[in-house]
Amino acid sequence: MIHSDLSSSYRQFNRMAKRTDPVILDDYDRKIVAALREDGRMSVTDLARVVGLSKTPCQVRLRRLTQSGVIRGFRAVIDPVALGLDHVAFTEVKLSDTREQALREFNAAVQRIPEVEECHMLASHFDYLLKVRTRDIHRYRAVLGEKLSSLPHVSSTSTYVAMETVKDASS
Repeated sequence: MIHSDLSSSYRQFNRMAKRTDPVILDDYDRKIVAALREDGRMSVTDLARVVGLSKTPCQVRLRRLTQSGVIRGFRAVIDPVALGLDHVAFTEVKLSDTREQALREFNAAVQRIPEVEECHMLASHFDYLLKVRTRDIHRYRAVLGEKLSSLPHVSSTSTYVAMETVKDASS
């Protein structure tokens, strides 16, 4: 039964996944991406100096990286703990229906829940894994009961509470 569920989930993922060829990057492109990962507010002049290009070629490469989707945007990195949002839970979600329409409905609805930081469709014994951030366990319980459990086609959930964040690539 699990093998059948995994195969079904994998086929659904393949149908829904966006097929794009990877963008070919040279050493300068990789240096630009690495520098902006460290400091997204860096000026083009400083970026050019760091990667070893003059300003205009650096600007052209930056525009190409942005237009091609390699760089999806620039944003402030907020410390959620400083905002009192230090409770992290991972929620397994099993759906009662995994046909494409049901998946689209779930995907659209989960986007509207601000406490859900991440949502991943998996090939597993459950369908989705959510990263949910709240101020405490009491607020998480309310989000689970009022929002997550009422998402379209949810048949069951299971929660794992993080005790400590060891690595967070978004920080």
